[in-house]
Amino acid sequence: MKKTSTRLSDGRELVYYDRDDSRERDAPDPRPADQVATASEVRRDPLLGDFVAIASHRQGRTHLPPADACPLCPARPGGHQGEIPDSDYDVVVFENRFPSLSGPTGRCEVVCFTSDHDTSFAGLDEDSARLVLEAWRDRTAELSRLEAVRQVYCFENRGVEIGVTLGHPHGQIYGYPEVTPRTRLMLQSLAEHRATTGRNLFDDLVDRERKDGERIVLETEHWTAFVPYAAHWPYEIHLYPRRRVPDLVALDEAARAEFPGVYLELLRRFDRIFGEGRPPTPYISGWHQAPFGEPRPGEPDVAREEFALHLELFTVRRTEGKLKFLAGSESGMSVFINDVPPEAAARRLREVASS
Repeated sequence: MKKTSTRLSDGRELVYYDRDDSRERDAPDPRPADQVATASEVRRDPLLGDFVAIASHRQGRTHLPPADACPLCPARPGGHQGEIPDSDYDVVVFENRFPSLSGPTGRCEVVCFTSDHDTSFAGLDEDSARLVLEAWRDRTAELSRLEAVRQVYCFENRGVEIGVTLGHPHGQIYGYPEVTPRTRLMLQSLAEHRATTGRNLFDDLVDRERKDGERIVLETEHWTAFVPYAAHWPYEIHLYPRRRVPDLVALDEAARAEFPGVYLELLRRFDRIFGEGRPPTPYISGWHQAPFGEPRPGEPDVAREEFALHLELFTVRRTEGKLKFLAGSESGMSVFINDVPPEAAARRLREVASS
């Protein structure tokens, strides 16, 4: 992999990741050097103890443009000029023009998985998927060095049902200024389990799923994928490396080499859940990684090595043509009601395996 860092005309960082080590990236950004105006701030909720990002500038972000005006496609001579100055690319990462978090409140980046506007992550080959993994690992390492970042979340939203505003295959990376509420809950459970049993909660959870077997979706030498016992979403998969590590940076070569085949298979199964020829399944897929730095006052006192890197992949579609909406119980009280038993979801995800 070759990494080339450059700057867009407005000063934002852009990084090319290439499979070809000889590839030169020196195309300038021809757009006017207008500075990006951001006004994000983080406010704490005194009742819940969590935080909310206020980012009013995002109201003007690009919304579902036609393919010939896509800002994530490579530059075309005489055509539309978007965010990527070069005429082609393998994987590109750049600072978001409309970030939810910026400056002292963190950082937001966009990851373009491929220059092909009309494909999806599931349509990539294994070499391309491996390059995306290496970009995620590199950005996690780079963002961890920023003073404003405590935790890094690499994720993809796919489908208009999720709220995607650009159709090009891409994801995002958020560098949060604080440990997120969801991770705080995990850390608290982790600390309580260690105090009670002397064991690691993540290890026990994965061991339980492997021994039970009913909710296992896919198992390889280095990865285990299963529908969790208390799945919140109609179809939800958690993917763990067999060797517990705190983040993507710590993944060993064997797990990294096997990941593309495993992940692509899971994504392709997702697109077959509701039958062949059906519309692509909308989903959210994200890496949960350990926070950086020592625990701060009020945070669970858990060592980074206790946390287990894992990916959570889920869809908001509960059956063909119907979505799982977060209504009164879910949105108002954070109590999820799942219409699909996890065991039935796992069974279906095994049924649609590639032959």
